[in-house]
Amino acid sequence: MKYFYGILCFVGIALPYGAFIPWLFENGVNLFALISAAFSSQISTFAWLDVIVSAVVLCGFIIVEGKRLGITKWWLAIVGTFSVGVSFGLPLFLLLREVHLEKRNPNKS
Repeated sequence: MKYFYGILCFVGIALPYGAFIPWLFENGVNLFALISAAFSSQISTFAWLDVIVSAVVLCGFIIVEGKRLGITKWWLAIVGTFSVGVSFGLPLFLLLREVHLEKRNPNKS
């Protein structure tokens, strides 16, 4: 599973930034334009609110599960969630969790 999560980390960065970087070159670092574009229609508002709720839930899960299992670098997944999105933060945390569990129980891999 760690290879699957690793591939999804790459995809989770490449796809969102593949759409964001051209927009950034066209519009520059303009927070107002970004928010305006993100909430420009009901469907985009729906999608962004879904992502925001998912990010909050994911951060709660990362904190609780990371501390419960003793994953030392769980906070990297929160940084990944806020710097890229849920598409990167979730597979990154699952990768960190898988590696941690594998080290804890090497016979189960």
